[in-house]
Amino acid sequence: MKLEKLLTPYRVRSFRTVIYAHYQLNRRKLPWRRTTDPYRILVSEIMLQQTQVDRVTEKYQQFIALFPDVVALGSAPLAEVLRAWQGLGYNRRAIALHNAAKFVTDERGGRIPDTAEALSTLPGVGRYTAAAVMAFAYNQPVVFVETNIRAVFIHFFFNDQDQVADKEILPLVERTLDRKEPRNWYNALMDYGTLLKKKHGNPAKKSAHYQKQSTFRGSDRQLRGQILKTVLDTGSMTEQQILKQLNSEQSRAVAILNKLIAEGFLVRKQRRIIPA
Repeated sequence: MKLEKLLTPYRVRSFRTVIYAHYQLNRRKLPWRRTTDPYRILVSEIMLQQTQVDRVTEKYQQFIALFPDVVALGSAPLAEVLRAWQGLGYNRRAIALHNAAKFVTDERGGRIPDTAEALSTLPGVGRYTAAAVMAFAYNQPVVFVETNIRAVFIHFFFNDQDQVADKEILPLVERTLDRKEPRNWYNALMDYGTLLKKKHGNPAKKSAHYQKQSTFRGSDRQLRGQILKTVLDTGSMTEQQILKQLNSEQSRAVAILNKLIAEGFLVRKQRRIIPA
């Protein structure tokens, strides 16, 4: 069906009314919604990648208390940043965020970019994250999709289809966008997506881009986190001391330890392993 027939002006108004009505009564009180500081929005968006909101909320507030602005983060030792990140997982995000903060501190005088193109040049900032910062920090009418937004548009417009691609959803996002208040609109969409997941399962499973997260318990991700935490908490350990702390096959643990060193999380100094 052509976009003009699918989204008549009446249907656009009706769709917005439903989304905003729910938002007015049920909006989530999230700490990153109380600021328009682009640094704090960027921190929240990096934390929210592949991590549930409930896990991020407390960690975000602790992180911001330690690193209240981009210069504080960019000037901090990586080990301190990784300690603050513990519990969120996917620690590569912490390194990318730290590198982005260092770049902004050293090369941009502590000013976060205010265009999507410039934001996308920062480590760890892809197209979605750049667009989210533009919407939530700068209230710019950019067009983007994430999992909750997918859920909303699939539920309303593609409910009888499977393998719905983002290229099918994006024109609808653009057509229905509240260009005067994109910040509120995207927050409202995300909150409605959360409602749908509670009431109807996850409509985003019909997306062509849906990927089920792998099991954490017993995974390499869990073991990586254990090794990193062990070294960060102690400060300096031999390889054998690290291995004794782990309930895991030794060859697997050694391979993961060496990978953490190669990726820049840890450093081998003489016969000891220390934080980077």
